[in-house]
Amino acid sequence: MKKVAILQSNYIPWKGYFDMIRMVDEFILYDDMQYTRRDWRNRNKIKSSNGLAWLTIPVEVKGKYFQKINETVISEPGWAKDHWATIKQFYSKAKYFKDYKDIFEHFYLNTSESLLSLVNYELIRIINEILGINTKISWSGDYELADGKTERLLSLVQQAGGKEYLSGPAAKDYIVDSFFEEAGIKLSWMDYSGYPEYTQLYPPFEHGVTILDLIFNEGSEAIKYMKKF
Repeated sequence: MKKVAILQSNYIPWKGYFDMIRMVDEFILYDDMQYTRRDWRNRNKIKSSNGLAWLTIPVEVKGKYFQKINETVISEPGWAKDHWATIKQFYSKAKYFKDYKDIFEHFYLNTSESLLSLVNYELIRIINEILGINTKISWSGDYELADGKTERLLSLVQQAGGKEYLSGPAAKDYIVDSFFEEAGIKLSWMDYSGYPEYTQLYPPFEHGVTILDLIFNEGSEAIKYMKKF
């Protein structure tokens, strides 16, 4: 029974995002949606010696009130080198940083991509490889897009051949459950509770940071601190 999830791309997402990818057969990046400011599309949190800190990709937003995520352009070409310098500053002492340093350094020092969606995708792909996640990643633009919030999600699942849709909990505010029931598609909800703590620099412990934090601190054991099957 093929299971599908649909989410907007995020910048170096937290562990819950990757658990959702792990739990499905196809993960559809929903970047035909409108870009939202001060959201997870172009930024995420890291641990620093001064507390939580944001890494934010600068993007062009002035006058672009209705642009889609996949139309959003990065505004400063030097962002990646700056981000890598910050990541190195606060994670170089993490136990497994050296094991993954070359992978991420190569990306950050060589990317010339100007579209936010493609930067997010490439980092998600790299992290999936590190975590051993083999889920198919596709784009909402690969399919026909129906009108209506729930109708569009349902249509994407159907076009992907899905029989179950795994949704993030925030969508409970607008998804019409009966549409899925009538279509014979099982609707299930992601549960982000119950994560164990792991070794982390700079107390106190914080779950809601980029998964880079978990990878650099736990290495190949990272998957043990994610959801179990």
